[in-house]
Amino acid sequence: MDPFEDEPSPVSIEYEPVSVKDVLVEMKDTAELLIDLSYSAVLHRNEDLAREVLRLERQMDVLEMRARMGLLMASRNPSDAEQLAPVLGIVAATGTISDAAGDIAKIVLEEMGLPEAMRAALPEAAGVLVRGVVDVDSPYADRTLEDVDLESETGVRVIALRRGGRQTTDEDWLLNPGPTTAIAAGDVAFLRGPDTAIEEVYETLTGEVYEIPEIETPDIDDLERAVDTIIHMKNLSELAIDLAYSSVLFDSEALAEEVRNLEVEVDAMQSRFEAWTLRAAGDAPDPVALRGLIRLGTSTEVISDAAIDLSEGVFRDIEVHPVVGMAVEESDEIITRIEVESGSDLDGTAITAGVPETEPTMSVIAIRRPDEGWLLVGDADAEIHGGDVLIAKGTRTAAGAFEELSETEA
Repeated sequence: MDPFEDEPSPVSIEYEPVSVKDVLVEMKDTAELLIDLSYSAVLHRNEDLAREVLRLERQMDVLEMRARMGLLMASRNPSDAEQLAPVLGIVAATGTISDAAGDIAKIVLEEMGLPEAMRAALPEAAGVLVRGVVDVDSPYADRTLEDVDLESETGVRVIALRRGGRQTTDEDWLLNPGPTTAIAAGDVAFLRGPDTAIEEVYETLTGEVYEIPEIETPDIDDLERAVDTIIHMKNLSELAIDLAYSSVLFDSEALAEEVRNLEVEVDAMQSRFEAWTLRAAGDAPDPVALRGLIRLGTSTEVISDAAIDLSEGVFRDIEVHPVVGMAVEESDEIITRIEVESGSDLDGTAITAGVPETEPTMSVIAIRRPDEGWLLVGDADAEIHGGDVLIAKGTRTAAGAFEELSETEA
């Protein structure tokens, strides 16, 4: 079976009045889902997930063209051109992320090969993400997410839904389904959650048995180092994208500088990754199976570079058009950068499952330490030290109060 045989012909696009803000929101949400799906497709060797990435990539091409048309129509004078130039950069960078995700998906569709060690390492890094078609007899069909209450009951979250038949070109992607979103029979649902719960939810949703792949890992030290490095590169690149959008929203040079720090770190890691991959080729039973791993490293570094392009307007001290701030603000939580002063209330505070033992609190997603580099907290436990730079996510009110805890009294 040709993995690309169901690709439709390119869609003809004509100018029509659109909200640039709405298009940018959809582009950002699509880019984030593309990254998620592409790495999960690699993890599970799942051609269906990989094809969904290519569907989304085609959707992104349409969004990118519509955004460019809208921005060109909105530019009426030199002042508009100056403010909208960084927005065009954001559109192009988001398209670059989409293309990189498509290249990752093609590792599966073109059967490039990946070492089994990749499958063993990614579950911890990416969590479990599955794709399933909602069965007409499913107890979840024709009910809202609030009614089903899936996340509270099981820890499994519906991160996206796709409506429309397999051959249709007018597909309805629901990228951020909320409590009032109804699940319909025939929907393609994307679920993320703990592996202990995903199996039962998948079977209830689709009426099919979920098969957990068996994994065997070869004992090759350099290969394990290469895989560990690519996982860390992936996580840092995703963090860089988050920070880049937030740097634009808040016009924050501090956040943009952290994006640059992350990009430098990913570049250095890619160099080490390539060296370990080449060394591993000498001991691997099938060196050709490492070809996909090399593609994965290259595409991950491209995503990291795109984060720099997203922040370009901030770096160049150009006042970005308000439509960008409106778009990012609508689609994302607040991300803030906090420097912890020695002797402050945060100094020595424990973090449990990513949440500091403080009131009020924020979810700490990363720590940059002067001597140790980046520590991705996520769901892990850690302790905050004086001198740490925290990247935290939460509400506006909590962000202000949390920052006060990082300061020593005058």
